[in-house]
Amino acid sequence: MSNYKETIIDLLRHGEPIGGRLLRGSQDDPLTEDGWSQMRASVGDHNPWQQVISSPLRRCSEFASQLSENRGLPYKKEAGFQEIGFGRWEGMSPEQIMAAFPGELEAYWRDPTEFSPPEGETLDAFIARIDSHWSKLLDEHQGQHVLLVCHGGVIRAIINKILEMPLNALWRVEVPYANISRIRVTHFDDFPATSNLVFHQPRL
Repeated sequence: MSNYKETIIDLLRHGEPIGGRLLRGSQDDPLTEDGWSQMRASVGDHNPWQQVISSPLRRCSEFASQLSENRGLPYKKEAGFQEIGFGRWEGMSPEQIMAAFPGELEAYWRDPTEFSPPEGETLDAFIARIDSHWSKLLDEHQGQHVLLVCHGGVIRAIINKILEMPLNALWRVEVPYANISRIRVTHFDDFPATSNLVFHQPRL
């Protein structure tokens, strides 16, 4: 009988940032007070983790840094888990994009494999980046329980991979502010690892 080891990764999206509903990408806005409250409510008093990792952007890293310090956990930033780059759309609301770039946002939401934001990151490049850093995370933290504080697009990409969904369905997965999704990866001695989405919900 094959031996096995489980790795648990909790994916926590950042809370509400200052500035309202925008396509931020690499724009580095901090959280609102409501955003901080949302993230605190999501994790509650739970402390099952052995490692905290986050995107370096402030809406992720400031909470992750404070949480890890308060709970005595090792913490590191990983630039590979930054949000997809939205190019000329960054910092704009959906309404502003639709007015300035007629038809483009609708085309992107309908099929991001066929249309990319002007001067933005292509979906293929984004998926390749996330796949690479996800594999690295699993290699480095096999058998651990890790909290990854990141972005809606990153979480969608990981869930898309786990569930083997078509890429053009990426934006059909809702990821609210401070939502938490748990991934369980089971590593076997003699067989390829298996991955499961355990839950996808507002809080632990």
